[in-house]
Amino acid sequence: MSDRDPSGSRSRLVVLAGPTAVGKGTVAAAVRERHPEVWISISATTRAPRPGERHGEHYWFVTPEEFDAMIARGDLLEWAVVHGTHRYGTPRGPVEDALAAGRSALLEIDLQGARQVRRTMAEALFVFLKPPSWEELVRRLVGRGTETEAERERRLATARDELAAESEFDVTVVNREIHAAADELVALMSGPTPA
Repeated sequence: MSDRDPSGSRSRLVVLAGPTAVGKGTVAAAVRERHPEVWISISATTRAPRPGERHGEHYWFVTPEEFDAMIARGDLLEWAVVHGTHRYGTPRGPVEDALAAGRSALLEIDLQGARQVRRTMAEALFVFLKPPSWEELVRRLVGRGTETEAERERRLATARDELAAESEFDVTVVNREIHAAADELVALMSGPTPA
């Protein structure tokens, strides 16, 4: 596997995780917009699309049966049941192809998935995306208005547990402002591995 992309900079697999509603998807979208040289994995999920989400762009929306088949074939680098309801997973082939081509790759996944990737690709850089405060995390979750009250409460309980996992990561990025967090994340891709 090559560790350099065509421009001469080193490629790196970066795993971005953090609590629910911290803005992982928004930061990844800003990376996609501002840094097209970075390859970003698209997860498969068994949940229904939210308004504006498109198959193959935001997620691969699959049936539970299709997801089972992906697991059985070993097609997923990681997968997890998230918030006790839906399954999400990272298709293995595209990640391996991007790294083999010398591209930096970003996986935007949940904490369970990050732990699985650490077991199989320990050389990756694991980045924890953290909110500026608990109050801001709650505001973001309630503000997006895509979940029921029961689902919000379940996600907040999950977020408390997820915040406690920060020490498992190589580096923390605080998501105070989307573009600054995206730029910091991309800088980590080409910088030295944190000690």
